[in-house]
Amino acid sequence: MKKHRLSTRLWHWVNLLALVILFMSGLNISNAHPWLYWGQWGFQPNTAWLAVHRWPGWATIPGYYNLAAARDWHILFAWVFAVGLLLFLLTALFNKHLRKDIVPRRKEWRWAAIRADIAAHLRFDFHHGEGKYNFLQKLAYGVVLIVLLPLMLLTGMAISPGFDAGFPWLLDVFGGRQSARSLHFIVAWCVFAFFVIHVLLVLLSGPVKQLRDMITGGRFDEAA
Repeated sequence: MKKHRLSTRLWHWVNLLALVILFMSGLNISNAHPWLYWGQWGFQPNTAWLAVHRWPGWATIPGYYNLAAARDWHILFAWVFAVGLLLFLLTALFNKHLRKDIVPRRKEWRWAAIRADIAAHLRFDFHHGEGKYNFLQKLAYGVVLIVLLPLMLLTGMAISPGFDAGFPWLLDVFGGRQSARSLHFIVAWCVFAFFVIHVLLVLLSGPVKQLRDMITGGRFDEAA
């Protein structure tokens, strides 16, 4: 039995590429107006809730300030991200990957089980528990897949003028264009934090095997 299905592996690498380009082009876009606000409107820096750091060229796409080019990159890979996420979630529902591998079982929500899971992680034991993933992995993947990535997509749609005519209710849901922009920024950095922790844990748990499994599929023994 493969540890990672083909659909999961394809989406993993396509999504990684899309998110990296979205994040770096987003930093370039942020340089155009590095202040964040709440509500529908916001123009003056003295009314902003956060002044964002100005990002150097090595962290942005393109590697120099160009708002038009950055938006082109951002919009192109937003479609790659959106279509990929939709296809993955539909496939994961159809093949029961979400229910079997991602959604924690009721017994895993007991405090004793959660405490044991945390203790195992602190011992750098990442292969404990039943199934493909332990509780903390399921929780993290579930939050990212079901909450953060869809929220990043929806807030991105809300701040895009091209979607106003088709989805005018999005701005109301998020409390205005500037609120949606602030939420988009916060969610993007939450995804970045997950990415850093994910890479760190891969390095701690055997990077060669982890990468090989995500390329070839690996093998999973339910009895192990």
